[in-house]
Amino acid sequence: MTEKGNKNVSGREAELELLLDIVRTFDKYVELRTALGPLLSLLETRAGLSRGMVTLLDRSRGILRIEEAYGLSTEEKERGVYRLGEGLVGRVFETGMPLAVPDLSKEGRFLNRAKARSESDLAGLSWYCLPIRSSGQVIGTLSAEHRIPAAEREAGMARDKAFLEQVASIIADSAKLRERIIEEQYHWRKERPRSAALESEAPAGRGAAAGKVPGLLAPGSGIIGTGSAMRHMYDMMAQVAPSDATVLITGESGTGKELVAAELHRLSKRAAAPLVKINCAALPESIIESELFGHEKGAFTGALSQRKGRFEQANGGTIFLDEIGEIPQAIQVKLLRVLQEREIERVGGTGIIKVDVRMIAATNRNLEEEVAAGRFREDLYYRLNVFPIRVPSLHEHKSDIILLADYFAEKYADKNGKLIKRISTPAIDLLTSYSWPGNVRELENCIERAVILSGDSVIHSYNLPPSLQSAQSTSTEPTTTLEAALSRLEKELIVEALKITSGNLSAAAIRLGISERQIGLRVRRYGINWRLYRGFDGGNDS
Repeated sequence: MTEKGNKNVSGREAELELLLDIVRTFDKYVELRTALGPLLSLLETRAGLSRGMVTLLDRSRGILRIEEAYGLSTEEKERGVYRLGEGLVGRVFETGMPLAVPDLSKEGRFLNRAKARSESDLAGLSWYCLPIRSSGQVIGTLSAEHRIPAAEREAGMARDKAFLEQVASIIADSAKLRERIIEEQYHWRKERPRSAALESEAPAGRGAAAGKVPGLLAPGSGIIGTGSAMRHMYDMMAQVAPSDATVLITGESGTGKELVAAELHRLSKRAAAPLVKINCAALPESIIESELFGHEKGAFTGALSQRKGRFEQANGGTIFLDEIGEIPQAIQVKLLRVLQEREIERVGGTGIIKVDVRMIAATNRNLEEEVAAGRFREDLYYRLNVFPIRVPSLHEHKSDIILLADYFAEKYADKNGKLIKRISTPAIDLLTSYSWPGNVRELENCIERAVILSGDSVIHSYNLPPSLQSAQSTSTEPTTTLEAALSRLEKELIVEALKITSGNLSAAAIRLGISERQIGLRVRRYGINWRLYRGFDGGNDS
């Protein structure tokens, strides 16, 4: 472990601080593989453990796959896999016992990744490989190198080994947590048919929602999500569905309000009657009254015959008024009468027509603000707002993005006659880091496009729209001050110069174009333990 520049911070405290940063790194990333690169970078810059590598078992092929490697050559990375029992890495996995090599120049011939390096490069390098265990089973390995002065080697190797054991444990816990999430999503999918069976066995007269499993919807609803926000919405739906109460569905555009309305109808006692949908924003003001209430023959130019409106067509069932906030105020008065009296008049007619209709309305506007601005009738708002249900935006249940993406990938693969086996890890990273202002509708469109563009049964990051390749989605946006960024760069340049010069401060200062005094001040300022990079051939102590 490297020494801290701050003398008040002990070596143990520095180690604990590094372990905390490692845990935070795993919390930041959804996919395990994307967290491994930053982890190995931390091990090198903060602990002097270079050329880190993590392998995980590929059960389907019976091999160890290199998930991430830091500081390896292209040739070494392209190797990609280890057979079980092959080399020191394969031996550690097979036996489940950690292995430490004090000097790679003597033992490196057994390590495949050391073959291409000269004996002088390997001299004095200690190498570690530890098993990664989960639930008592070895699932992979963690390995790294460290150059330690001969006089400190025994104690240093013991510290390194104890520290790497803790890191391997963190990796194992992270892998186990991610496996558990995948298993829960799989079991949730299997539970959905059981939920449907329970609904079909519900006692007569109690409504289709009576036998539901709380928080789950039956297959065919098209509503997907297991997050807490979605489960709360499911519970609200289950409570109101069997009744005839008017429901106002709110939420951002693209969240799936129409699906919620359809599910409320399907779970209601009116399920056998028609569900009539009308988008109020799509109809011109001149014909919306006729569409809703119908008209008599000759009521206006072009009215060549009598026509039933949507309320009559929905008699006995449910009418869904989407974008209710777009209704003109003249029509709002007539809607209020329908809600109060359950009766309508056709355009040009004189007779009263009784209708038995349950009304469900939806809007992405804030109707309270519309009421305050005088654009929406207050009495109509309170009539509609008997039982409000809010559909959460996608960024409120981001844990469901992968579930939704899989669903849409399967849907559009079938529709387009293509085979999609999986979504790549970089693509998942883009999907989960994007803000999704267009919500589920935007996600669906992105996946449909990606399915069409995919040429190898995999959805890759480059199949996704360029809009996802933003600074935020790729984690490239500035997250620090200019001074901090310059300090980090300066520290990296000093560390690199010390590596090249085997810890010779004078030679490193010459390479950087600064004086020995300046490099000495910066080494102390950044807490760089320059002794970690010293050579073992009697090189100068500066």
